[in-house]
Amino acid sequence: MRSAQTARRHPRPDCAHARDGEGRAIEYLRLSVTDRCNCRCAYCMPAGGVPMLRHEDVCSFEELVRIVRACCELGVRKVRLTGGEPLVRRGLPELVRMLREVPGVEELALTTNATLLAPVAGELAAAGLDRVNVSLDSLRPERYAAITRGGRLDDALAGIAAAREAGLAPLKLNCVLMGGINDDEAADIAGIARNEAVDVRFIELMPIGEAARWPRARFVPAEAVLEAVPELGPVAGPGGEPLRDGVAELFSAPGWAGRVGLIRPMSHRFCFGCTRIRVTADGRLKPCLHSADEVPLRGLSGEALTQALLAGIALKPAHHGMDGTHASESARAMNEIGG
Repeated sequence: MRSAQTARRHPRPDCAHARDGEGRAIEYLRLSVTDRCNCRCAYCMPAGGVPMLRHEDVCSFEELVRIVRACCELGVRKVRLTGGEPLVRRGLPELVRMLREVPGVEELALTTNATLLAPVAGELAAAGLDRVNVSLDSLRPERYAAITRGGRLDDALAGIAAAREAGLAPLKLNCVLMGGINDDEAADIAGIARNEAVDVRFIELMPIGEAARWPRARFVPAEAVLEAVPELGPVAGPGGEPLRDGVAELFSAPGWAGRVGLIRPMSHRFCFGCTRIRVTADGRLKPCLHSADEVPLRGLSGEALTQALLAGIALKPAHHGMDGTHASESARAMNEIGG
């Protein structure tokens, strides 16, 4: 479990939120720490992998901290570490410790496939990591290995157990729905929330990177989860309205310990409420996952860095342009962006 000292929070500095052209206050930074991954998930990378950044082209910990500090001065309060697979970055607990000291970071999270998590979950928690999101696209060992091209389900489950033991909560499990590949597991994967206090979230497959060339039958609307588990109903908010957690619409059923989230980038745009920006491992700001726009941040500091961030935020589009016939406009693969 994390110590009281390392888990302390630092107050946000006096600042106004930076807002994009739609008036959305930017509060959430997804920070890629590497483009490398120990898996080759079918919707993310080709089987043979992709060219990787050179070591000198990846931001140092000091550069990442400088970027996060500048973002927090503009109103960011939540930072999520992504990859590739962030756990392949050597010394990640030290980066967590450094980021925990940045004024304004109220929540520090990690997205991971969890296959490397078990040995370091406790160290990450002690360094100040708050929680993890885990990619889990199948509960069948052979299918899991096929989707990830070599990952072991047992390793991922051990990582999930270690995260729970370390107190990295609330725990969220993310499943990308793929027609003809894992959509027949929707009920089983959602059922994890029946007995465990976790959020199981189903994400619609997006036409980006490898998946942009997949047949239409692979793209399954998240509504399929509700058809597979008809007892699920919307979770009510304080005023009776359907409750959301960020971009996820939340559902549950009587007697369930956890919740099911539906993330619908294709069938139900949520861009109107998006408050996030992304920074790639080589230090480029992406105002939207699906935009071709990128603003270089590397080598900048002080006012120059602030102005570059503001310029990138101003480029944030009202919404993405993906639909049944249009793919993502991003020129990068998912492993380079951080999802």
